[in-house]
Amino acid sequence: MAKGNVLKENNSTKKQSSESKEREGFKLSRLTSKIDRRKAKSISGVLLLLFSVYLFLSFVSYLFTWQADQDLILDTGFFEFMFNQSETEAENWLGKFGAWMSHVFIYSGFGIASFIFSFLFFILGVRLLLNIRILPLRKTVLRGVIFIVWSSVFLGLFSSRVSYLGGSFGYASNEWLTATLGNFGAFLLVLVALFVIVVALFNPDFKALFDRLTSLFLKKETDEESEQTAVNDLRIINTIDDDEIMEEEDAMEVDFSEEEDENDEDNDESEESVLEIDDEEDEPVRETEDDDDEEFSVEIAPEEKELSESDLNKKLEEFGAYDPKLDLASYTLPPIDLLQKFETSKGGVDKEELEGNKNKIVETLAHYKIEISKIKATIGPTVTLYEIVPAPGVRISKIKNLEDDIALSLAALGIRIIAPIPGKGTIGIEVPNSKPEIVSMRSLIASEKFQNSDAELPIVLGKTITNETYTFDLAKTPHLLVAGATGQGKSVGLNAILVSLLYKKHPAQVKFVLIDPKKVELTLYNKIERHFLAKLPGEEEPIITDTSKVVATLNSLCTEMDDRYDLLKTAHCRNIKEYNNKFVARKLNPEKGHRYMPYIVVLIDEFADLIMTAGKEVEHPIARIAQLARAIGIHLIVATQRPSVNVITGMIKANFPARIAFRVLSKIDSRTILDSSGADQLIGKGDMLISMGNDMIRLQCGFVDTPEVDEICDFIGNQRAYPDAMLLPEYKDDNAMDSGDGGDLDELDENFVEAARVIVIHQQGSASLLQRKLKLGYNRAGRIVDQLEAHNIIGPFKGSKAREVLISDETALEEYLSSKGLI
Repeated sequence: MAKGNVLKENNSTKKQSSESKEREGFKLSRLTSKIDRRKAKSISGVLLLLFSVYLFLSFVSYLFTWQADQDLILDTGFFEFMFNQSETEAENWLGKFGAWMSHVFIYSGFGIASFIFSFLFFILGVRLLLNIRILPLRKTVLRGVIFIVWSSVFLGLFSSRVSYLGGSFGYASNEWLTATLGNFGAFLLVLVALFVIVVALFNPDFKALFDRLTSLFLKKETDEESEQTAVNDLRIINTIDDDEIMEEEDAMEVDFSEEEDENDEDNDESEESVLEIDDEEDEPVRETEDDDDEEFSVEIAPEEKELSESDLNKKLEEFGAYDPKLDLASYTLPPIDLLQKFETSKGGVDKEELEGNKNKIVETLAHYKIEISKIKATIGPTVTLYEIVPAPGVRISKIKNLEDDIALSLAALGIRIIAPIPGKGTIGIEVPNSKPEIVSMRSLIASEKFQNSDAELPIVLGKTITNETYTFDLAKTPHLLVAGATGQGKSVGLNAILVSLLYKKHPAQVKFVLIDPKKVELTLYNKIERHFLAKLPGEEEPIITDTSKVVATLNSLCTEMDDRYDLLKTAHCRNIKEYNNKFVARKLNPEKGHRYMPYIVVLIDEFADLIMTAGKEVEHPIARIAQLARAIGIHLIVATQRPSVNVITGMIKANFPARIAFRVLSKIDSRTILDSSGADQLIGKGDMLISMGNDMIRLQCGFVDTPEVDEICDFIGNQRAYPDAMLLPEYKDDNAMDSGDGGDLDELDENFVEAARVIVIHQQGSASLLQRKLKLGYNRAGRIVDQLEAHNIIGPFKGSKAREVLISDETALEEYLSSKGLI
């Protein structure tokens, strides 16, 4: 038995070794077949390229030497012509073989249309050798062959014998067609065939072509007039050179259009009245008398006289359109040279890396019996997108669940699967590049898309996976929520937003309200205080860092919002753009309070710190501004490095449809900011996702360094400025502390700090709670409650209901007490 077992074990080991050898042999055979196939493609490609060049040169030579070489070829056969040394040499530049090949293709074949053969061979050779798709191969070959046949027949109509125009094929076709249809009928048939070929292959829209031709003639005169008057009113000089712009376009046209006031059309009619006007009193009076000698008089107050449309136009002609930039007419935009190029920092993706990642993706999917029919790679600055088309019957969810397995096989951080890609029938796999590129802010600012943007508040953020510059209009967004972990590029992204506006807007057109609780992120913008910043009256520092001043500033912006809505109401306008256009056209009277309104961009750098220290005092005005301020040009940019639900509350998220997410640490944070996962799979260093409500786009944020921002601010700050920063409406806090309410620090109860902790921990603001926990009398507990209210720790008295606690947790309370010097 033992001997039999040994024999069985030996047989099994031999069988296993033979199977392993077969598997290794199968792998080697597959590898050698791949290598042989690659060699065959390369050799075939080289031969086709050489043959196409050879044909082209021989065809060109044939046009000059065909008469001398044709006699030799027709008088002798192929072998006698090629190998008989006694015959004279051919005149063709490429010798006898070149003369014979050109004779076969041109004279015996399709005439000069044979040149297309050399072009088709060239495309096929490039495809096989370099794997470069110049044109779609099948469509190009089909169209080329059809055009060769048609050209040969068409040119054959113009030759009475076989010639190099149409060749033998064209001559024979011409003979048959003219004998059947006559000369004119043959010509018409060939033209009809051309029309059918064009419609079948290209399907052009003839009506659109006709409209386009007519519009070109109509627009010639208007284009010449508009070019002369396009930039007459532009007083801002952009110092970007033409060669810096990536795609050259015509100069931007600035058109301050004058909108007509709908209500002014009826002014003349409203001035007429059916009432009689008393000349002496200049008041309308209507008198009626009845039979009883009772007098009844009606007096109607006169309406305020409005200027007619003609009067308004006269004022516009007399004074000209109002120019908000006139106070700083000499202001110039920052030059592009202040931004760095980062040419030496560019990376790239080589062919080996692409091929390797593709093979690993295909191999990983094959392990799970997932077949794909097509795969395509799109190289971006930091990420390459591999688009795959799964075989029929493969479930998308099955591929989506393999995200971690594909990341393991590629040994890469930040694999992200998009299943499916919106608008396409493919599945996307985003793989980080081994050598990511740095997207410089200079290249974004100099892009044609940004320079020619007609947006009210144009923002350029970065480049997409397809290397396209991504821009959007903050005025249409209208508010932006930015989140990301520490060190992932959030501050650089905020600087990119501010720099975008500084490179496009005049100080009269936009103002910034900068809130920086960290006190160090936005200090560089102090230099442009009198150009671009807005602040509260009496404040020395334009960058707001104190929490109490933040609350006052936000409430002041709410007051500004209400004031602007009142102005829009009296001007019968729906938004700030309509209002400013009316004011520029001098249709609004400044003596009645009307003024040119710049856009206001409010940037809050660290929102979590404000929520921790001020709580609902900050959340309420922010939510109010986010809900209402779009129409009057106040736009919020709120950033935080802690995207948790107690910071980004439901009220905040509901009013911020546009969101930007840099890399976060967990899927929960990603869902909090974007309502979906994905931000946790980013690779950092400016890699970001931006959502505008519908789709989500991955970008590489443009890099703008601190020295660049410093130089830009220096350039702006050294120019002539306004006397002071824009002053916001003064805000007075009705709940401010005074000595009469027990708010004097010297008179605080000795148990004030402990009472505040008890109130915040239990989130219940009542005197009875302090009596129970601190064993105090009723009167003393009541005085402490009044002091807590004076310090905005609890809310005002609400009858039978408990007072609202305004500080959310103990950590926020400790920071508040420390800031007041109480601990």
